[in-house]
Amino acid sequence: MSSLVDLSQASFWVSAASIVFNPTFWNIAARQEYHNKLITKLFGGNSRLGCYALAVSIFSLGIIRDYIYNEALTNQPTHPLLTTPLIRYSAIPLFLLGNTLVLTSMYALGVTGTYLGDYFGILMDAPVTTFPFSFTDAPMYHGSTLSFLATAIWKGRPAGVLLSLFVAVAYKIARTYEDPFTGMIYAKREEERKAGKKAL
Repeated sequence: MSSLVDLSQASFWVSAASIVFNPTFWNIAARQEYHNKLITKLFGGNSRLGCYALAVSIFSLGIIRDYIYNEALTNQPTHPLLTTPLIRYSAIPLFLLGNTLVLTSMYALGVTGTYLGDYFGILMDAPVTTFPFSFTDAPMYHGSTLSFLATAIWKGRPAGVLLSLFVAVAYKIARTYEDPFTGMIYAKREEERKAGKKAL
C-alpha cells in the first residue's frame, strides 16, 4: 500500500478531512436552519438571502476542498498503470461527464434548489425529472465523484483514486440523512396543501 499511497503525507489526511467536512457542514447548517431558522435570523428574517449566503459558503468550501485535493496529489507517487496513454486519456470523458452532470443539475435546480433551499422553506413546485435527473438520481454527487476520479487518473495518482472513494462514501452517507429529510419536508407540504383544500 505504501508504494501506491504515501500515508505519511499530512496533505493526504487534510484532503480526506476536507472531503468529509464539507457534506457534514452543510447538513448540520441546513438542519439548524430548518429547526431554528438560525441562518435566516442572521440575515434579518430573509430566508432567500440566508440561502444565498449558505450557497456561497458551500461553493467556497468546495473550491478550497478541490485545491487541497490537487495539492495533496502532487505529494503522492504515481503508478505506471495509471500513466499509460489509454488509461490517462480515459480521464477526459470521465471529467466531461462529471462536470456535465454537476452543471446541468445546477441549471435544472437553480441556486435555491441546488443549495438546500428546501430547508429554508423555499420549495420547488415539482420534482425535476429531466436530464440529468433522468440519468441518475444524484447527479451533483455522482458528477463530483467522477470529477475527483478523473483528476486522479489524469495525474496518475493511486492516492487520488482512494480519496475519490472517500468522496463517494461521504456523499453516500450524506444522502442517508438528506434524502429522507428532504422527502419529509415535501410530504409535510403536501399534507398542508390537502388540509388547506379540505378547509375550503
